[in-house]
Amino acid sequence: MKKAFLFVFAAVALFCFSAGTVFADSKLDRMVDAVSDSPYRWAGTTPKGFDCSGFTAYIFSQFNMDLPHSSKAQNSEGYWVSKSDLRKGDLVFFNTDGSGISHVGIYWGNGEFVHSATNIGVTIDRLDSKYYSTRYVSARRVLWDDLYNDLTKEIEEAQ
Repeated sequence: MKKAFLFVFAAVALFCFSAGTVFADSKLDRMVDAVSDSPYRWAGTTPKGFDCSGFTAYIFSQFNMDLPHSSKAQNSEGYWVSKSDLRKGDLVFFNTDGSGISHVGIYWGNGEFVHSATNIGVTIDRLDSKYYSTRYVSARRVLWDDLYNDLTKEIEEAQ
């Protein structure tokens, strides 16, 4: 009986503490969520339709960052980071057509990245998926620490 009481008490306490403060997504999460239903459009640069580099350029432009509208050109921005050091907001690059850098997305954490995929539009995929793991080329960090901290911190909501 004593064990059952302790179990119930612990469960209630855990629930109360975890439900205390309500947090929303970060600024970066909200920006991507706002365009998450956008379709793919060749050379697209607006929520009406994005190609891959148009999507990344658009997202970062919302935070006053200018990226070129080309995955190859974006691969020269910021600085190189190893795959093992990726953090949310890093650009990840792929060779999807056999001729070098041809696709870009934004690393989302936990092995996932968000991008505008042909015939799908804005979507999330895994870096270790059969398709993308064999086509991964490199990553670049374009968010300096101060901006990274601002864009990825959770926004506290009023209860």
